[in-house]
Parts: sequence; C-alpha cells; structure tokens
Amino acid sequence: MSVLTQLSRIIDKINNFIGNLCAIFVFSMVLVVFAVVVLRYGFNIGFIWMQEVYVWLHSFVFMLGAGFTYLANEHVRIDVFYRDASKKYKAIVDMIGNIILLLPFIYIIWKYSFSFVYRSFLMNEVSREAGGMPALFVLKSAILWFCIVLFLQVISNICKSLLTLSNTRSQLTSGFSKK
Repeated sequence: MSVLTQLSRIIDKINNFIGNLCAIFVFSMVLVVFAVVVLRYGFNIGFIWMQEVYVWLHSFVFMLGAGFTYLANEHVRIDVFYRDASKKYKAIVDMIGNIILLLPFIYIIWKYSFSFVYRSFLMNEVSREAGGMPALFVLKSAILWFCIVLFLQVISNICKSLLTLSNTRSQLTSGFSKK
C-alpha cells in the first residue's frame, strides 16, 4: 500500500469520525431546541445559555462538518461537464480546484481569523448576554477547526487524484507494453 493511500485513509477516518461527532451534535441540538421550546412556551421559563448552546452546536455542525461533507463529495458542485467525464479528467479538475481554489481559500480564512480567535482566547471572552455561555473563544475556534478539517480533506483528495492519475498512467503504459 502506498504512502498516499495510507495518508488518504487516515485523513478520511479522521473526517469520518468528525462527521459522526457532528451527527451527535445535530441530535443534541434537536433535543436542546425541544427543551427550550417546551420550557419557554409550556412553563414560561427561559435560559439564555440554553439558547446559546443550540447556536453553538449549529455552528460546530457546519464548521466541523465541512471536511466530512467534502469527504462524502456532498459539497456544492456545478457538474455540467464533470458528471459524465472520465476518471482522469475528474482527477485533474479536482486537483486543480483543490490547489488553485480551495487551498488559498483555506489559507485566507486561517490568516484573517487566527488573530481574531487568539485575542478571544487571551481575553477569556464570554458571551455578552447576561447568563450566557462562558468561553466564547471555544465557539470562535470553530473557524480554525474548519480550516484544519477542510485542509486535511484537501490533502486526502489530492492524494486520491494523484493515485487515480498514476493508475491511469500505469494502465496506459501496461497496455502499450502488451501490444
């Protein structure tokens, strides 16, 4: 098994685990929203922290789930030309898209959000709402986690593209040698 295959499998396992964690977050979010609604409208009781919990969970689902979504190939794609293309063409398009479009996007988000999150950690930032969630910096760190999980999945997808292209080349050369 090649190094690229092993690296890709390890990264895919990480993002698969995070995807399952996000599924737990979604279920938890439903339970919290249900509890907020029942408490508010059934008993006229409200907790700010409880309302913030489901916002936090929602944020983590989207930010952490990005890598899993990309792993599952469920991201938004305009595939008019891509859908019926060969594996080689798809691998080339994926690699170019990952390197030229997605990696710079991840870098820009990381670069401009790192100081934002770092300052939040230094301040030990908390919710502005009275009775809100402590440790707002944990929520803000989801931006950096988004960059990490998506970067890892980009590396995995580049490995898969390289493997596809190398398999295509080896099939071509082995096909020529048989003739």
